[in-house]
Amino acid sequence: MLLGLLFLTINGCSNRRPQNTLPYFNTADFTPEWLVKTDAGYSKLHQVPPFCFEDQNGKLVTGQTTKGSICVVNFFFTRCSIICPKTMGNMNRVAQAFRNDQRVQILSHSVTPSYDNTAVLKRYALEKGISNPNWHLLTGDKATIYAIARTGYFADTEAKAKPTGAFDFLHTENFILVDQHKHIRGIYNGSIAFEADNLIRHIKILEQEE
Repeated sequence: MLLGLLFLTINGCSNRRPQNTLPYFNTADFTPEWLVKTDAGYSKLHQVPPFCFEDQNGKLVTGQTTKGSICVVNFFFTRCSIICPKTMGNMNRVAQAFRNDQRVQILSHSVTPSYDNTAVLKRYALEKGISNPNWHLLTGDKATIYAIARTGYFADTEAKAKPTGAFDFLHTENFILVDQHKHIRGIYNGSIAFEADNLIRHIKILEQEE
Protein backbone atom coordinates (compact mmCIF):
# COMPACT_ATOMS: atom_id res chain seq x y z
CA MET A 1 0.00 0.00 0.00
CA LEU A 2 2.81 2.38 0.96
CA LEU A 3 4.66 1.64 -2.27
CA GLY A 4 1.50 2.36 -4.23
CA LEU A 5 1.07 5.72 -2.53
CA LEU A 6 4.73 6.54 -3.18
CA PHE A 7 4.30 5.68 -6.87
CA LEU A 8 1.27 7.95 -7.13
CA THR A 9 3.13 10.75 -5.37
CA ILE A 10 6.09 10.48 -7.72
CA ASN A 11 3.80 10.38 -10.74
CA GLY A 12 1.88 13.36 -9.41
CA CYS A 13 5.10 15.37 -9.08
CA SER A 14 6.32 14.38 -12.52
CA ASN A 15 3.02 15.48 -14.04
CA ARG A 16 3.77 18.99 -12.82
CA ARG A 17 7.13 18.89 -14.59
CA PRO A 18 6.39 18.41 -18.30
CA GLN A 19 9.06 16.82 -20.41
CA ASN A 20 11.36 19.13 -22.39
CA THR A 21 10.38 22.27 -20.51
CA LEU A 22 12.44 24.48 -18.24
CA PRO A 23 11.41 25.87 -14.86
CA TYR A 24 11.15 29.54 -13.95
CA PHE A 25 13.31 31.11 -11.25
CA ASN A 26 11.49 33.84 -9.41
CA THR A 27 13.72 34.44 -6.39
CA ALA A 28 17.40 34.75 -5.52
CA ASP A 29 17.47 31.30 -3.93
CA PHE A 30 16.74 29.82 -7.38
CA THR A 31 13.83 27.65 -6.31
CA PRO A 32 12.42 26.21 -9.57
CA GLU A 33 8.78 26.74 -10.46
CA TRP A 34 7.09 24.87 -13.30
CA LEU A 35 4.34 27.06 -14.73
CA VAL A 36 2.36 27.53 -17.91
CA LYS A 37 1.12 30.87 -19.17
CA THR A 38 -2.42 30.16 -18.02
CA ASP A 39 -1.33 29.70 -14.39
CA ALA A 40 -2.22 32.53 -12.01
CA GLY A 41 1.40 32.87 -10.91
CA TYR A 42 2.75 33.43 -14.41
CA SER A 43 1.88 37.14 -14.49
CA LYS A 44 3.77 37.64 -11.21
CA LEU A 45 7.03 36.08 -12.37
CA HIS A 46 10.22 38.08 -11.95
CA GLN A 47 11.43 39.81 -15.11
CA VAL A 48 14.80 41.35 -15.87
CA PRO A 49 14.36 45.14 -15.66
CA PRO A 50 15.22 47.62 -18.45
CA PHE A 51 18.91 48.39 -18.96
CA CYS A 52 21.26 50.36 -21.17
CA PHE A 53 24.96 49.56 -21.58
CA GLU A 54 27.63 50.00 -24.25
CA ASP A 55 29.32 47.09 -26.01
CA GLN A 56 32.81 46.57 -27.43
CA ASN A 57 31.80 48.21 -30.70
CA GLY A 58 30.46 51.34 -29.02
CA LYS A 59 26.88 50.24 -29.66
CA LEU A 60 24.18 50.83 -27.05
CA VAL A 61 22.59 47.56 -25.96
CA THR A 62 19.24 47.92 -24.19
CA GLY A 63 16.20 45.94 -23.19
CA GLN A 64 14.76 46.91 -26.55
CA THR A 65 17.83 45.52 -28.33
CA THR A 66 17.23 42.12 -26.74
CA LYS A 67 13.43 42.20 -26.93
CA GLY A 68 12.11 38.81 -28.04
CA SER A 69 15.57 37.23 -27.79
CA ILE A 70 16.91 34.45 -25.62
CA CYS A 71 19.80 35.91 -23.61
CA VAL A 72 22.74 34.27 -21.89
CA VAL A 73 24.20 36.57 -19.24
CA ASN A 74 27.45 36.56 -17.30
CA PHE A 75 29.85 38.86 -15.45
CA PHE A 76 33.61 39.07 -15.97
CA PHE A 77 36.56 41.47 -16.23
CA THR A 78 39.35 41.57 -18.76
CA ARG A 79 42.22 41.42 -16.26
CA CYS A 80 40.83 38.33 -14.52
CA SER A 81 43.29 35.43 -14.67
CA ILE A 82 41.56 32.85 -12.46
CA ILE A 83 37.89 32.14 -13.23
CA CYS A 84 37.29 34.22 -16.34
CA PRO A 85 39.56 32.34 -18.78
CA LYS A 86 37.48 29.20 -18.12
CA THR A 87 34.11 30.88 -18.08
CA MET A 88 34.72 32.99 -21.16
CA GLY A 89 36.14 29.97 -22.96
CA ASN A 90 32.96 28.05 -22.19
CA MET A 91 30.86 31.04 -23.19
CA ASN A 92 32.67 31.01 -26.53
CA ARG A 93 31.57 27.38 -26.83
CA VAL A 94 27.96 28.56 -26.45
CA ALA A 95 28.52 31.49 -28.82
CA GLN A 96 29.85 29.23 -31.56
CA ALA A 97 26.86 26.90 -31.21
CA PHE A 98 24.54 29.83 -31.99
CA ARG A 99 26.83 31.89 -34.18
CA ASN A 100 24.29 32.27 -36.98
CA ASP A 101 21.21 32.34 -34.77
CA GLN A 102 19.73 35.82 -34.39
CA ARG A 103 17.36 34.57 -31.70
CA VAL A 104 20.18 34.16 -29.15
CA GLN A 105 22.19 37.02 -27.66
CA ILE A 106 25.02 36.90 -25.14
CA LEU A 107 25.51 39.70 -22.62
CA SER A 108 28.87 39.69 -20.80
CA HIS A 109 29.06 42.56 -18.30
CA SER A 110 32.38 43.87 -17.05
CA VAL A 111 32.49 44.19 -13.26
CA THR A 112 35.39 46.65 -13.54
CA PRO A 113 33.85 49.07 -16.05
CA SER A 114 36.08 51.98 -15.04
CA TYR A 115 38.99 50.07 -16.60
CA ASP A 116 37.10 48.00 -19.18
CA ASN A 117 36.03 50.76 -21.53
CA THR A 118 34.92 50.04 -25.10
CA ALA A 119 38.48 50.15 -26.46
CA VAL A 120 39.70 47.63 -23.86
CA LEU A 121 36.71 45.38 -24.52
CA LYS A 122 37.29 45.56 -28.28
CA ARG A 123 40.91 44.54 -27.85
CA TYR A 124 39.88 41.72 -25.51
CA ALA A 125 37.32 40.46 -28.03
CA LEU A 126 39.98 40.34 -30.75
CA GLU A 127 42.49 38.58 -28.48
CA LYS A 128 39.96 35.96 -27.36
CA GLY A 129 38.49 35.30 -30.81
CA ILE A 130 35.05 36.61 -29.87
CA SER A 131 33.46 36.80 -33.29
CA ASN A 132 29.75 36.09 -32.79
CA PRO A 133 28.06 39.41 -33.71
CA ASN A 134 25.40 38.77 -31.07
CA TRP A 135 27.93 38.52 -28.23
CA HIS A 136 28.08 41.88 -26.47
CA LEU A 137 30.85 42.71 -23.98
CA LEU A 138 29.22 45.43 -21.91
CA THR A 139 30.48 48.38 -19.93
CA GLY A 140 28.76 51.24 -18.16
CA ASP A 141 28.13 52.66 -14.71
CA LYS A 142 29.43 50.28 -12.04
CA ALA A 143 26.53 50.80 -9.62
CA THR A 144 24.04 50.13 -12.41
CA ILE A 145 25.82 46.94 -13.51
CA TYR A 146 26.02 45.65 -9.95
CA ALA A 147 22.37 46.49 -9.28
CA ILE A 148 21.08 44.58 -12.30
CA ALA A 149 23.44 41.69 -11.51
CA ARG A 150 22.03 41.33 -8.02
CA THR A 151 18.39 42.32 -8.32
CA GLY A 152 17.79 41.64 -12.01
CA TYR A 153 19.69 38.40 -12.55
CA PHE A 154 20.22 37.17 -8.95
CA ALA A 155 23.85 36.70 -9.96
CA ASP A 156 25.45 37.45 -6.59
CA THR A 157 23.58 35.78 -3.74
CA GLU A 158 26.19 36.78 -1.13
CA ALA A 159 25.95 40.52 -1.82
CA LYS A 160 24.69 41.40 1.65
CA ALA A 161 27.89 40.11 3.23
CA LYS A 162 30.15 42.16 0.96
CA PRO A 163 31.59 45.68 1.31
CA THR A 164 29.81 48.55 -0.40
CA GLY A 165 30.99 51.58 -2.35
CA ALA A 166 34.48 51.62 -3.83
CA PHE A 167 35.34 48.27 -2.19
CA ASP A 168 32.34 46.44 -3.59
CA PHE A 169 33.34 43.67 -5.99
CA LEU A 170 31.26 41.11 -7.83
CA HIS A 171 32.87 37.92 -9.08
CA THR A 172 30.70 34.98 -10.09
CA GLU A 173 31.17 32.06 -12.46
CA ASN A 174 27.45 31.74 -13.10
CA PHE A 175 25.75 31.93 -16.49
CA ILE A 176 22.10 33.00 -16.38
CA LEU A 177 19.61 31.96 -19.05
CA VAL A 178 16.81 34.44 -19.79
CA ASP A 179 13.92 33.63 -22.09
CA GLN A 180 12.16 35.66 -24.77
CA HIS A 181 9.91 37.25 -22.12
CA LYS A 182 12.79 38.29 -19.81
CA HIS A 183 12.13 35.48 -17.30
CA ILE A 184 15.06 33.64 -15.73
CA ARG A 185 14.99 29.99 -16.82
CA GLY A 186 18.37 28.59 -15.79
CA ILE A 187 21.62 29.07 -13.92
CA TYR A 188 24.85 27.24 -14.79
CA ASN A 189 28.39 27.03 -13.47
CA GLY A 190 30.23 28.60 -16.39
CA SER A 191 33.59 27.18 -15.35
CA ILE A 192 32.45 23.63 -16.17
CA ALA A 193 32.28 22.45 -19.79
CA PHE A 194 29.33 20.06 -19.38
CA GLU A 195 27.33 22.90 -17.80
CA ALA A 196 27.90 24.87 -21.00
CA ASP A 197 26.65 21.85 -22.92
CA ASN A 198 23.54 21.76 -20.73
CA LEU A 199 23.03 25.45 -21.43
CA ILE A 200 23.23 24.86 -25.18
CA ARG A 201 20.64 22.09 -24.89
CA HIS A 202 18.34 24.29 -22.80
CA ILE A 203 18.57 27.19 -25.25
CA LYS A 204 17.34 24.85 -27.95
CA ILE A 205 14.40 23.89 -25.72
CA LEU A 206 13.53 27.56 -25.23
CA GLU A 207 13.63 28.13 -28.97
CA GLN A 208 10.70 25.74 -29.26
CA GLU A 209 8.58 27.79 -26.87
CA GLU A 210 6.23 30.48 -28.15
